Amino acid sequence: MKNISFYKGGSAFWYLILFGFSLSYTPAPAKTILRQMQSQPQQSQISGTITDGTSPLPGVTISIKGKATAGTISDLNGKYNLTASPNDILVFTFIGFKNLTIPINTRSVLDIQMQEDATALQEVKINAGYYSVKESERTGSIARITAAAIETQPVTNVLAAMQGRMAGVSIIQTTGVPGGGFDIKIRGQNSIRTDGNAPLYIIDGVPYATDPIGYNQTASTFPSVTSPLNSINPATIESIEVLKDADATAIYGSKGANGVVLITTKRGKTGKTTVNVKSTTGVGTVTRFMKLMNTQQYLAMRRQAFINDGIATFPKTAYDVNGTWDQNRYTDWQKEFIGGTAQFNDVQGVLSGGSNKTQFLLSSTYHTETTVFPGDFLYKKGGAQFNMNHSSEDNKFKFTFSAGYNLQNNDQPAFDLTASSRSLAPNAPALYNDAGNLNWENGTWQNPLRFMVAKFKSKTNDLVSNAVVSYEIFPAVILKSNFGFTDLRHTETRTSPSTIYNPSFNLTSTNSSIYFNTTNRQSWIIEPQLNWEKELGASKIGVLLGGTFQNQNTNRLYQFGSGFTSNSLLYDLASATTARVLFSDDAQYKYQAFFGRINYNWNERYLFNLTGRRDGSSRFGPGKQFATFGAIGMAWLFSKENFLKENSWLSFGKLRASYGTTGNDQIGDYQFLNTYTSTGILYDSNVGLQPSRLFNPNFRWEINKKLEAAIEAGFLNDRLFLTAAWYQNRSSNQLVGIPLAGTTGFQTLQANLDATVENAGWEFTLRTVNFSTKNFNWTTNLNLTFAQNKLLRYPGLETSTNSQKYRIGQPLNIELLYDYTGIDPQKGVYQFKDINSDGAITFPEDKQTAVDLNPQYFGGIQNQLSYKNWKLDFLFQFVKQEKRNYTIGFVGQMTNQPARLADSWQQLGDDATEQRYTTGANSAAVTASSLYNQSTGILTDASFIRLKNIALSYDLPLVIQNTKCQIIFQGQNLLTLSSYKDGDPEFITAGFLPPLKIITAGIQLTF
Repeated sequence: MKNISFYKGGSAFWYLILFGFSLSYTPAPAKTILRQMQSQPQQSQISGTITDGTSPLPGVTISIKGKATAGTISDLNGKYNLTASPNDILVFTFIGFKNLTIPINTRSVLDIQMQEDATALQEVKINAGYYSVKESERTGSIARITAAAIETQPVTNVLAAMQGRMAGVSIIQTTGVPGGGFDIKIRGQNSIRTDGNAPLYIIDGVPYATDPIGYNQTASTFPSVTSPLNSINPATIESIEVLKDADATAIYGSKGANGVVLITTKRGKTGKTTVNVKSTTGVGTVTRFMKLMNTQQYLAMRRQAFINDGIATFPKTAYDVNGTWDQNRYTDWQKEFIGGTAQFNDVQGVLSGGSNKTQFLLSSTYHTETTVFPGDFLYKKGGAQFNMNHSSEDNKFKFTFSAGYNLQNNDQPAFDLTASSRSLAPNAPALYNDAGNLNWENGTWQNPLRFMVAKFKSKTNDLVSNAVVSYEIFPAVILKSNFGFTDLRHTETRTSPSTIYNPSFNLTSTNSSIYFNTTNRQSWIIEPQLNWEKELGASKIGVLLGGTFQNQNTNRLYQFGSGFTSNSLLYDLASATTARVLFSDDAQYKYQAFFGRINYNWNERYLFNLTGRRDGSSRFGPGKQFATFGAIGMAWLFSKENFLKENSWLSFGKLRASYGTTGNDQIGDYQFLNTYTSTGILYDSNVGLQPSRLFNPNFRWEINKKLEAAIEAGFLNDRLFLTAAWYQNRSSNQLVGIPLAGTTGFQTLQANLDATVENAGWEFTLRTVNFSTKNFNWTTNLNLTFAQNKLLRYPGLETSTNSQKYRIGQPLNIELLYDYTGIDPQKGVYQFKDINSDGAITFPEDKQTAVDLNPQYFGGIQNQLSYKNWKLDFLFQFVKQEKRNYTIGFVGQMTNQPARLADSWQQLGDDATEQRYTTGANSAAVTASSLYNQSTGILTDASFIRLKNIALSYDLPLVIQNTKCQIIFQGQNLLTLSSYKDGDPEFITAGFLPPLKIITAGIQLTF
């Protein structure tokens, strides 16, 4: 919709193109910073150009063999120069290419052509948290994506960048409204509590709390309360690693039960100072609309409903059919309310460079996004990131610092209009009258646009900073400490002004109200570590010891105000005649741990990894605060055995397995204590206290036992690379609220339930190099997950309050439904199986059919193609699942319905797909409709294949030195193939705005 900003009309995008080209003709001079070698005889300058045969290769590392402190990297045009002796040997290394060792032999110019090497990917070091490990030598299950994949996507949430790209990681977008959230599960749901399944997020070594910062009374636009994850800027991310099995997660102890998401931000690189400027602009629309009845179908339904109910004269309130509203009018309300075009604009600038000893990066981003709703609504997000790396001359002392500061400002309607767009009669009146004001049509309807003056506003300021100091105190012994600090400040409001009501009601600002939410969270962490690595003959051994000391403070204040002298004072709580504090909380979380790791590598064939952690959390009762977690991982690189060394078809082979335990303390603070809360009510001029929680001294850790076995195999020089992993996780000692009798004065007691949940499944990945030639390259990546969730144990389930929610041997995400059997041809109403044969459909006796709503399988397939200066990258995401059909009450009332319900029973003997229409007068039909919405009949196949992302780029062939210009086209959610008829099949809660289809274009300049 409208966007009043610098970006209006995309002017910034076109301005940057012209400005960028003008800069490209006058590049800022900068020389590659080289460390001068100690004086040696016959030192001279060596220079050259590095290519892959067709294009220059920037970022290639050039070092002098035997001289670790000398070297440089190639610039944007693949050029390099350094000082060396005539007899020196140069080593050229670049990820994805074979290493080259070239003697200088008195030459002054060395032009190099490097060859791609698929097996080099096994030598890439990946982040495992407290340590890094070669891809080929990892014993745990770690999925990874890099900036190359993230930068191809026009997204603002880090979870959106991960969708469809990682085996075992299920991510669902819950709403298309800017600032909305995502749901993530790594290898299924471990905890019975729905809010106890979030993974641990680590940003540059600093834990990032993802506990909700919203309030359900303020964040009413979203299906769930506001998440802090929107503060993380995908543009600043270098890589994301997801740790899944016990070997990878046990070193995080109590925080690793649901997996760990490691986020590493971008760093500066050795070389000349470079400037990178990127600007994109684009549009977004709803992916799929629901097919609803048109006016003719709708009126036919309504009239038939009156006939079925024996009502000959339309009631006065039946404005749609009694002639009050135009019988020939048709409005597609989905297009009116959610059919707008959102505008996206992004600008990013990066300054980076450095010497061999000090590198830096400074970046800044700014994003604006409007909505598809009618009206002027705007989401703004901006931030800055700074990273610096420094090492001493002897490389013994190292210092790393990173800081990211992000701001969000969100202005949205207080209510999502998606549900209204689906239920409003198609012949309802016009939205505006001739004077341009909201049309109330003589009080015959409540104009849905009245909600557009009710606003949701939020502001978030988020700081994440980290410093790492290390020193090599003895050869191979490194003392290191990690320091982190986070500061999040969030405010949000929701207004309900008197102007949302029909002016004929004569309501004034004394009827206006507002909700406030203020949430602040600060945390610090200190992690001293000692690391020792040693080669002993054919053996390599590594030992890591460390500790964690963490503190987090959270304070929340929810307030309500009503009765204002003017709506212009609505945000001033002091002007309210009634002001109440609904909730006030100040919580402190303390965490302490000691951890260790022993890694043994024999002859690069047999790998052993032992990790352990002793955790202490303030969230548990006396004597229960501490617990020990650990894991063992093993791997056998069988491709390096002598009997396979000469094999020409198997280039890599590894078997790995792991077993261990992790924990979960995601239960909130002070849950084991006797606590009291303020009543907020005056009694004898005093505000009283009331008990809110009972003491439970036995409250203790939730335990997750993880088992995994996997094989990794590369064929034909890794042109075909396959992994297959089987896992089984069992979570026990569940942290839940156990129901109590009402006579106790408490609804639940926070305690450990002796229940066990199992998640098991298979994960497959496949990478193929389809073509690799001088001008054309094509690779494919496939991931596929089969997952199963099961409740193994729940003592006393039959007599508990959850007896009609869970079943032993079934997933946690089941629904117990009535078994739908069809339509009674005599009465024309839905029929259901009478399980107990008592002649009536009753609850809970007949509502016993368990239906699994978890995906049967999911995954993604990505293709990356390049031809000369062109690059094409596209990803298809697929999910096999069942969902509920969208329902809008019993069919025949004064609400629109899905077009699929047009075929209804009308008379004796009809063979129809839907029961008889009713206005509500037929109680049997109304009851049957209610039961149908709780039956197997409401389920349908909601599987889909989605073109999740496509990115096309072209590098302009410039003659200007040290300048690169790239034209970019990107799309998100462009195509969705599904048999689901009620809109987009990706949702958790129905009736909210679906994901948007986004198309952007941009330009990137580097000089």
